[in-house]
Amino acid sequence: MQVKKHIPNILTLLNLLSGSIAIVFAFEGLFHLAAIFVGIAAFFDFADGFVARVLKSYSDIGKELDSMADMVSFGFTPAVVLFRLLQDASSGSAIWISDINVLPFIAFAITIFSALRLAIFNVDARQSDVFIGLPTPANAIFILSLPFAVHFGSSSSIWHPLFSWMLANEWMLIGITLFLSWFMVANLPLFSLKFKNFKLADNLIRYVFLAGTVLLLVIFWWHAVPLIMIFYITLSVADFLAGKLNK
Repeated sequence: MQVKKHIPNILTLLNLLSGSIAIVFAFEGLFHLAAIFVGIAAFFDFADGFVARVLKSYSDIGKELDSMADMVSFGFTPAVVLFRLLQDASSGSAIWISDINVLPFIAFAITIFSALRLAIFNVDARQSDVFIGLPTPANAIFILSLPFAVHFGSSSSIWHPLFSWMLANEWMLIGITLFLSWFMVANLPLFSLKFKNFKLADNLIRYVFLAGTVLLLVIFWWHAVPLIMIFYITLSVADFLAGKLNK
């Protein structure tokens, strides 16, 4: 039995384990810890694909396992975080059914559309070099980055009051939920960070993104994490629109 063929699947299972731990922290309201473990899950999600390519250890089981792990780490975890945030924020706009405020349950639209997004990705041949719609890891990282930035970021930052307000406003949280749910299945191409070569002409948008990421980190530190995700989306949309205009 070749051990190396199981290494990518072990990394995928570590993704699943990290996501499961993140869910426990999310239910406890420890969103900053949930964010850290989602970040760890994202690392393992990247690592399993990278190692599989290096070792040429592809398998149908690995592909299915990867989707199931992503569903937990990046589909269910962010929904739980939004659910708990809405529970804390929606007292003024509660919808009560049998003494249960059902408004926070809208957060699980993230789980539903994450499942749809992952299913589409598995059968869409176009998504080898680009993503069509927002990837579930990027979606989860953006959601979790908000409480992460508020917890670890300096209160003197210009972004701190905005992010704090977003996490405390039920209608902002609902808007984020609905927008990101749609964005995951939108027919909108987003660039991948995979480098086939290192030529500037072939990877200009990737180099711009990496340079912008470093700049945001230097200037805003912890508060840069959600800004990097917004920068990625904005840059992708701008690249898409530029391509449409040049046709």
